[in-house]
Amino acid sequence: MSQLTRRDFVQASSALAAAVATSSGAITAAAPEKKSNPGEKLRVAVIGVNGRGMDHVRGYLDQSGSTVVAICDADESVIGKAMKAVEEKTVKAPKYYQDVRKLLENREIDAVSIATPNHWHALMAIWAMQHGKDVYVEKPVSHNVWEGRRIVEVARETGKICQTGTQVRSQPGIRQAIEAMHNGEIGKVNLAIGLCYKTRNSIGKTNKAFTVPASVNYDLWTGPAAAGPINRQRLHYDWHWVWNTGNGDLGNQGIHQMDVARWGLNQNTLAPKIFSVGGRVGYQDDGETANTHVSAFDYGSSTLIFEVRGLKTQPYKGAGVGNVFIGERGYMVISGYNSATFFDPDGKKTKEFKGGADHYANFLKAIRSRKSSDLNADILEGHLSSGLCHLGNISHRLGKPEILAGKLTDLDSGTGMKDCLTRLESHLKDNNIDLTNTPLTVGRPLKLDPVTERFVGDSQANSMLSREYRKGFEVPAKKA
Repeated sequence: MSQLTRRDFVQASSALAAAVATSSGAITAAAPEKKSNPGEKLRVAVIGVNGRGMDHVRGYLDQSGSTVVAICDADESVIGKAMKAVEEKTVKAPKYYQDVRKLLENREIDAVSIATPNHWHALMAIWAMQHGKDVYVEKPVSHNVWEGRRIVEVARETGKICQTGTQVRSQPGIRQAIEAMHNGEIGKVNLAIGLCYKTRNSIGKTNKAFTVPASVNYDLWTGPAAAGPINRQRLHYDWHWVWNTGNGDLGNQGIHQMDVARWGLNQNTLAPKIFSVGGRVGYQDDGETANTHVSAFDYGSSTLIFEVRGLKTQPYKGAGVGNVFIGERGYMVISGYNSATFFDPDGKKTKEFKGGADHYANFLKAIRSRKSSDLNADILEGHLSSGLCHLGNISHRLGKPEILAGKLTDLDSGTGMKDCLTRLESHLKDNNIDLTNTPLTVGRPLKLDPVTERFVGDSQANSMLSREYRKGFEVPAKKA
């Protein structure tokens, strides 16, 4: 896909006549397909540049087939590095937009790359595709299960290319290792463990609302989330740890390893049974999400267990942020983003895979081919793995606090969690967490229909599959 020329625009005008703008700025019909011209650079806009978005900016500037023509962020004080990086590379300053809706009206932008807070991911991705643009959307692709499925549906309806920001999927070392495991390298694999052992310090405790800087358009920053005062010390990044805008570390760092775990198990739906236990322990602050959390996802034929540890901890089988797959004839450990090692049952290394690649390049390749099958991380993969994170969080949020001293491992009850819970008990003891007076939240056991992606007989849990959206920032429902 290339930029739309003036001649192409005139020829396509009749195709656009039926496209009627909605009050939210989305369109009801996809823009016409642009003609492919491999010789032209794809024009990309990066939305959200305060953190991860700077990697997006550099990623597209480093590609010979793309350039960054626009930057968008609700906080105009954070755009300096991005603007400078683009101008130094292209000798031309990108256009700055504070309002994403204005950016999406620009027909000369071919694709958008979204690195905003989680609560904006789905709506921006959907709006962009409805405006005829291809989309790279960071992980998790959604803030809840329902809107994740809607991104998939809109991508299919519009024929747009939509890549998920789980870049591990593009790394040859991991791809080859997963293929070897699927081919029986360690025998049948019934258990995958995802690990997010990443120390997170307290975000502090406030007694007054945060004052939003004048550089921030708070209405735009809030977007589809609930409006209201910010009850924490910082606007940026700490949004991860409150439910209104974030999904905790399960949906932050953990989504990468959740995706690898599901991929390795070759499971292509959400899990039918979900259970969790955990809490926010070790300090009292303004964070709401769990910093210590074990979730079990029972597929029947296999189990996926995910561990979040935000307090200081030691790696498990050499992995801190990574994955462990347990097979009949050994196990595989992934301790980074581009390498994996196989071991026999006695812990002797038997095989190793290494190799990295560029996830942005894969996105651009698929844009030019117009084949979503060329994507290493198609939006459907992103939805399913993000959805598992949301399910674990729903179990936790519907749970009840209990004193579990001497009873933590009893929660296993056939979930396959006993070893993880035993190690969790030791981990908490090492961090001076006394379970005789520190409650943990025992999550609600949940049953899900993977076809409908709805809980079975649990209206309260079903109400948490979506959210109330602010007027003007509603994720559009599928037309009947």
